[in-house]
Amino acid sequence: MNNIYKLSFIALIFAFTSCDDVTDIDQPGRFSADIAYQNVEDLSLGLLGAYNEVDITNMIGFASTFTDEISIGITNGGQGISDGRINYILDATSGAPASVWTNQYDAINSSTRLIEAAANITPDPDEPGQQFFYNIILAQAYCIRAWSHFNLFAYFSPSYTDDSALCAIAIDFVPSVDDQFGRNTVGEVVALINADLDRAESLFPGGQFQVPRTFMGPDFVTALRARLAAYREDYAQAGSLAEQLTDKYPLADRTQYFNMYEDTDDTEVIFKLERSVNDPYDAQATGGGGWAGALYAFVNATINGSPYFEMSRSLYNAFDPNDIRLERALDPSSTPDPNYQSNPNFENDDVLVIRKYPGSDGQPLMNDLKVFRASEMVLIEAEAAAAQGDLAGAASFIKEIRDARLGTNTAMMNFASAEEAFGAILDERRLEFCYEGHRYLDLKRLGARGKRDITRDPLDCQKYGACEDSDFYPTSSRQNENSYKFTFPIPLVEQNGNAVIRDQQNPGY
Repeated sequence: MNNIYKLSFIALIFAFTSCDDVTDIDQPGRFSADIAYQNVEDLSLGLLGAYNEVDITNMIGFASTFTDEISIGITNGGQGISDGRINYILDATSGAPASVWTNQYDAINSSTRLIEAAANITPDPDEPGQQFFYNIILAQAYCIRAWSHFNLFAYFSPSYTDDSALCAIAIDFVPSVDDQFGRNTVGEVVALINADLDRAESLFPGGQFQVPRTFMGPDFVTALRARLAAYREDYAQAGSLAEQLTDKYPLADRTQYFNMYEDTDDTEVIFKLERSVNDPYDAQATGGGGWAGALYAFVNATINGSPYFEMSRSLYNAFDPNDIRLERALDPSSTPDPNYQSNPNFENDDVLVIRKYPGSDGQPLMNDLKVFRASEMVLIEAEAAAAQGDLAGAASFIKEIRDARLGTNTAMMNFASAEEAFGAILDERRLEFCYEGHRYLDLKRLGARGKRDITRDPLDCQKYGACEDSDFYPTSSRQNENSYKFTFPIPLVEQNGNAVIRDQQNPGY
């Protein structure tokens, strides 16, 4: 198969996507790296195996239920209630922290094994294109490792800007099964992320080189740098990086936006995780991934599809009725009741069915997962403007989003303070990224700056006592924006196997 290296990058990748056993290449105890990886073709298979470890379904599900995106659905059988998510119960035994922690370290392990194996493989100089493929395979492995460390940073760091705060365990080598490590600092984890992105950037070809949007390429690197800089409040860098991408990726118009969630239009998609029939994620959603639409319904995204979660009333009420984002997120079979507040049977009459993930390729509820989009970069530009005192600039970026989503020339907002601007940015992000896993982290990092909290309609809370007896739900005398529960606890599964980390739990747990 030496002639494979004469093909384009895309042809190489798709030539191997039908292999079923890529995830078995590097199973510890069965194959050592020098046996599993002997040439560049093996590295390409290992890269696909590493991609199989990359998922955000658990983050989407947690953000939806723990914040204010969902309400109890008409066929709910205890989902979100029995495990306490909807009641803000979060501790070291909770499923979400364990799922995010283990998923990210699985991806780190796979990508690091690939990186270490690549060091022992020398591309054949007599084989045209082999060095090219070697470089881009290795670059993507560094991207996967950087992305996974970023997610650990996002969820487990109590502070994004304090370099001395504890973060996660920074891993850039394959540890032995007996190794136990303590948490590295925020500064150390961020340094590793940036070093891996630097390595990836140096390996990707220059010029107009582009990878498919389901693979991590140079624009993925820029997007991750922009998001990291925004989280770190380095807004000069965040705004500049975001602008590089908004110059290249236009916002989707209303039709393109709608079709983006049918997986038939990628106009503003910078990077997404592909989900296809018969792939490892073609299943009902669990802690290890699956159909994103199955986070909300059992059968399909209609009122007859057994929706066990519905759109929250507070989210529905926040949308302009003409907003294409509402049309995309709410199924037409829904039965919104304008008089729901006075309807004694509102649970059964006011039904708001989520259809952000209607399905594709003939598989209901299964869709690609959008990770980076142009709209996020526009809103990062808005953050940067607000942070730097350009309130009119912040308003213009929000207007750009709203014009595209409503299909009309919307009114320009007029902010009297940065606090007002950040509040409006949070409001817009809530609509733009609903059911995409952003809400929890957005409130964590911007809630205090924009004076925004988790906002649930009182009748949503009334369903099955969904907001009662909580030390987290905001009251008239207490705001939750600074709650310790906006940082994940180190999960019990890690504490049980790692004595070093047991005394390094996050505050409050």
